[in-house]
Amino acid sequence: MAISRIFDLSRRSMAWYQRAMDATAHNVANSSNPDYSRQRVIFSTERSEISGGFIWGAGVKIDHILRIRDELTDSGIRTNNQKFYSSNQHSTINGQAEVLFTEPSDLGISTLMDSFFSSWNELSVTPNSSGLRSDVIRAAEKLASKVRTVYEGLDTIKGDILNDAKAKVNDLNNKLKQVQQLNAQINEASAMGYSPNDLMDKRDKVIDDLSKLANINISFDSNNSAIISVGGAFAADRSNVVEFKLVEVNGKLNIVTSQDNIPANISGGELYALTDSYSNYIPKYQNDLDLIIKTLVDSVNSVHTSGYSINNPPQTNINFFEGYENGVLKINSEILLDSNKIAISSDGTQGNGDIAIQIAELNSQKLLNGLSLSDNYSALVSEIGNNKLSADQQAESSQLILQQLEQQKMSYSGVSIDEEMTNMLIFQRSYDASAKLIQIADEMLETLLSLVR
Repeated sequence: MAISRIFDLSRRSMAWYQRAMDATAHNVANSSNPDYSRQRVIFSTERSEISGGFIWGAGVKIDHILRIRDELTDSGIRTNNQKFYSSNQHSTINGQAEVLFTEPSDLGISTLMDSFFSSWNELSVTPNSSGLRSDVIRAAEKLASKVRTVYEGLDTIKGDILNDAKAKVNDLNNKLKQVQQLNAQINEASAMGYSPNDLMDKRDKVIDDLSKLANINISFDSNNSAIISVGGAFAADRSNVVEFKLVEVNGKLNIVTSQDNIPANISGGELYALTDSYSNYIPKYQNDLDLIIKTLVDSVNSVHTSGYSINNPPQTNINFFEGYENGVLKINSEILLDSNKIAISSDGTQGNGDIAIQIAELNSQKLLNGLSLSDNYSALVSEIGNNKLSADQQAESSQLILQQLEQQKMSYSGVSIDEEMTNMLIFQRSYDASAKLIQIADEMLETLLSLVR
């Protein structure tokens, strides 16, 4: 082997080991970056040369820089992201609804409903008392005010959900564009012979964030480009990206593609919780409340219309409530102006309170779904609480799994400073050894030159 060949082999070896140390330094610099995947230098021998009938080794080279990643762990994280963020968002929304009802408390509908019926019972004892008649009206007004507050609060939650969903869909569209752009950059870098490891880390981070928003499916083509679908609808690849939008049909909130209106079957992530709560949970709470209050109105009016007021002459066929719609419980305006028109006499005689007793007894009668109004209301409040508890439990379960998966990811893909320092020493020693070869070759060359002087 010629001395010049030793120089060349050692020079190239030093260059490769220097690049290996650069890769190690890059790992160390990103040791605190949770989205970084450590990179491992894979060495291979240079292509040998044939000369003088012999095969001469040509040293070492870096074959490629391997990105350490476990696809099974990544898939598990994305699956549980969809479950956790959906459950967590459901919990938040149900928690907001639960706060609106303020149960159990003196300000809750349950207590105010009981107070309303109790006021009739008290009035039955002294039917002509203007003070007790005013108490009935005040009890009805307090109940009406609370019902309206709760109903409007649920409407406000729906409005907030809609605004949040719009923001999440915009975020979804932006992240899909990022995936498409990163796909193109990764493909370009690979075509030029580079290792686009950092770009793939960025893409994986975006895909992880997408899995927090909605249920997604990911596959990869032969060029390592990610192909994303959202709710079964194609969303992005290397060349194309699809935008999504929100549409509301018959009170149901759906996500469809902007151009072709292809529906996305959203079943996970924050967008699922938002659309599901807007379309199902909140409307059901409002409908159940509506049914309870409408039943109360109809039942009270049915009894009240059979009674007589204490006006002169006594009047009958008077509704206590004007009606109820969309959270607004209206008391008869004539009764608000003149409490004597509260009709609780069964025969039109002064001092008769039979109708008041019948109205008071409505509180314990099974008027709806085989239950009393109070029991129906308690069932509604319990449903909201149970929905929140169920969402909390599901979120907690998914979070524990996510924590375990994240630990697995960090143990596999995370940077170990001790390991990197060991690699750095190995590469440095190899670099020093290559430099030593150059020194030896130089001494050999000096010896040869001294012989011909």
